[in-house]
Amino acid sequence: MLNKLIAKELAASEQLVKKGPIDSAEAAKVLADYLAEIIFQGLANVKDKGGQLGDQITVCNALINTMVARVGDIDFAAMTVDRQAQMLLAILETQNSAAAVNEKVDLVRPVTSIAVSSLFTGSVHEPSMFSELKKEILSSDRIDMLVSFIKWSGLRIIIDELKEFTRRGRLRIITTSYMGATDVKAVEALRGLPNTDIKISYETKRTRLHAKAYVFSRHNGFTTAYVGSSNLSSAAISAGLEWNVKLTQKDQPDMIKKIAATFETYWNDREFVPYQEGDKQVLQRALGAERQTGGENVIFNFDITPYPYQSEILDKLEAERKIRGHWRNLVVAATGTGKTVISALDYKQFGSENRGRPARLLYVAHREEILKQSLACFRTVLKDPNFGELFVGGYTPERMDDKDVLDYFNHRIAAEIRLPEAIERKLLCPFQYFGVTDTVDLDALRWARGGYAA
Repeated sequence: MLNKLIAKELAASEQLVKKGPIDSAEAAKVLADYLAEIIFQGLANVKDKGGQLGDQITVCNALINTMVARVGDIDFAAMTVDRQAQMLLAILETQNSAAAVNEKVDLVRPVTSIAVSSLFTGSVHEPSMFSELKKEILSSDRIDMLVSFIKWSGLRIIIDELKEFTRRGRLRIITTSYMGATDVKAVEALRGLPNTDIKISYETKRTRLHAKAYVFSRHNGFTTAYVGSSNLSSAAISAGLEWNVKLTQKDQPDMIKKIAATFETYWNDREFVPYQEGDKQVLQRALGAERQTGGENVIFNFDITPYPYQSEILDKLEAERKIRGHWRNLVVAATGTGKTVISALDYKQFGSENRGRPARLLYVAHREEILKQSLACFRTVLKDPNFGELFVGGYTPERMDDKDVLDYFNHRIAAEIRLPEAIERKLLCPFQYFGVTDTVDLDALRWARGGYAA
């Protein structure tokens, strides 16, 4: 903030100075943050000069009264600080509360502030992550957890608190089968809790969820969130050198809103499948597939659902056939956007609409490895471990005839998602490439038997 002191120093400086106006939409927050620094320094100065706590309160109330006189809102008058100089720590229910009967019962309250953000680094000089999580759980109204994996070693540390919490509050958990690290026992234990919903992502090849967040919502406006590196395992929340930032709604309201909104986006994404009674074997198979190598013959019992952009392509293919009567349809999609999944889902739909009739399929690729991966994809989508056969010759086919593949599809592209669009949709990573000038004359080279020959 450009104040008189800084302006005076800048006027005497020979350095180039650039200035910008305060955004009117952000002015209240910007000015309030600046005033907070000034007030802090001023109150500290009162103390340094021998002033007591009461003197600091007098300064605060004078500032509030100035605001009342200036703004004309008498509601601000009720914001003056009580001369008793106390802070509200908790409000307890009068029924079913041990503290209501015995005032000596310790309050369940996190050691770290629920109004000021802080950082956990696993140091012995700071509260442990798991001990704070226990207290956050018992003082929350709703809990949302987002972790890559859940281990029984971590869950058992906080399971008692979760059992007590879920008698009155809602618990939502998002996790994955990534690397096969999740313990089925832990997920089953969570599923058995009341007021608890679990969603799992089984898609680990293209979308890998690495985020870790524990959100403790409170109706009183003191929501907190732990965001960092700790999954729900004993090592991560007790002894590991993990870094986690504790954000509070009081000093980071925009961040808390973004966390909540992003969690809701994941929660409503079809990639995250509800885990319900009877899904234990599905999870076991998915975890087993992640732990083993290869995976060509692994067949999952859960449904493979398309991403929104894949659904768009499938809808366009259906429209081409049923509305326009086009049966030769070319789909162009960038590498990594799931052409094989699209083709498998399209074939599955075609087969279901033509039961009792032959639904022949020829899948052509230039490498045996790709054919094997594609066959595994079709078998998974169709839930048929015996689907398809491989026909692999001794050579890699190449187009050397300069013919246009569009000619086989009446020069139409039914649907496409090119590389720039795939990057823009964040389906693929952006990249840089550099071209190097090459003046070597290659006209004398010829291609023979899979390689160049002089």
